[in-house]
Amino acid sequence: MAEPVVVTIPHKLTKEEAARRLKKGFADVRSFGEKFVVLTDDWKGDHLDFKASLLGQTTTGTVDVGEHSVRLEIQLPWMLALLANKAKAIVQKQGQLMLEKPTKTTTTT
Repeated sequence: MAEPVVVTIPHKLTKEEAARRLKKGFADVRSFGEKFVVLTDDWKGDHLDFKASLLGQTTTGTVDVGEHSVRLEIQLPWMLALLANKAKAIVQKQGQLMLEKPTKTTTTT
């Protein structure tokens, strides 16, 4: 039986910019992890339904982009549910990285 993991990630972006960054992040996962991850995503406005397979385990989930936060819900198969707390921390960190405003960097020569 699948075990849901819910992560809410606050952001200070516009809803449109948050959705754009998440779409890019999912596209990057597809191109980077072709050999390990099978990822399908179906965006409808600010809502995403996705499916991922890794090492023979399949998971499904949703993402809802709000004005001030993103809500991610992943249904983990029982085998991966054993690692739910670790998975939640990873998802939280990666999501936050996608939604943080880039900082200006200065280079010195």
